[in-house]
Amino acid sequence: GKRVKFPGLLALLETDPGFAATLADSRRRGVTALDVTTVASFFPRLVASIAEESGRTVLLVASTYREAEQLTAELGDLLGEDAVAYYPAWETLPHERLSPRTDTVARRLATLRRLAHPDPAHPETDAPLAVIMPVRALLQPIATGLGDLEPVSLRVGEERAMEDVIRALVDAA
Repeated sequence: GKRVKFPGLLALLETDPGFAATLADSRRRGVTALDVTTVASFFPRLVASIAEESGRTVLLVASTYREAEQLTAELGDLLGEDAVAYYPAWETLPHERLSPRTDTVARRLATLRRLAHPDPAHPETDAPLAVIMPVRALLQPIATGLGDLEPVSLRVGEERAMEDVIRALVDAA
């Protein structure tokens, strides 16, 4: 595949019978979910192979924040950082009067945008090969249409009317 950083390593791993059987399971028509039990260090390599071969985005749900962040880093090493997206959970509860951190909001919106409107011209905005989230993020509701929000982009040296920038920021809430 075009994104894998270590294609020789993944090809070698695919010669293992258990690895090959799991890859074969992932190729079966109609398979949309796999429950895989393996040695922790083997798992990212297996996911990288499945993601690269299928060409579809693979969703990984980790039991903890730490596990999700570690998987994101390990898969980023194998597939390339731009091919992997981390979807964090809200660190605040709905009844709390605190707002979530801005980097959490930005990361969630960026991941949803990449999934809804991938831009193959730019690796950082193309559809990721893998999305990793802690189970808590999976359980939290997601408002419909968030991936359709148009991002507000400002670049150094670019000139834009202040009214247009303000309107775009207000529209994005």
